Amino acid sequence: MSEARDVDGAAPRMSLDEVLAFLEREFPQIDHGGRSYHLEAVGPLTARMRMDHHERHLRPGGTVSGPSMMALADLVLYAAILAQIGPVGLAVTTNLSFNFLRRPGTTGLLAEARLLKLGRRLAVGEVMITAAGSDELVCHATGTYSIPPGHTVS
Repeated sequence: MSEARDVDGAAPRMSLDEVLAFLEREFPQIDHGGRSYHLEAVGPLTARMRMDHHERHLRPGGTVSGPSMMALADLVLYAAILAQIGPVGLAVTTNLSFNFLRRPGTTGLLAEARLLKLGRRLAVGEVMITAAGSDELVCHATGTYSIPPGHTVS
């Protein structure tokens, strides 16, 4: 087994299409009730995902709910990790932390994920969520994921 290290811009092991196929095969429940999460890009240590505006994502007061933003952040970080390490279904979330900065209103959201550390056992990343058509952050999230033994970073 090769020694894992922090990665600085290493090329992803999976393409956008490969990550999408993996998510559709392994997590079809994401689209229960209709597709609203759309992975748009993966790159070196990054991923971008869009969440459509839909009634099921709203909370009282007519704004996108915290749990919907949490799911978006978790999904986009997972996609960024998968793109880098390959199709490892058991890479699991161990911690998520959220700062809700402003009300997004009734609109779709865009999430940009960036991995800060990708090691042998843990991956740490951050997510910036903005409302569609705006550059102002509505949520900042950080997350840590456990990577199962035997999967090394190249």
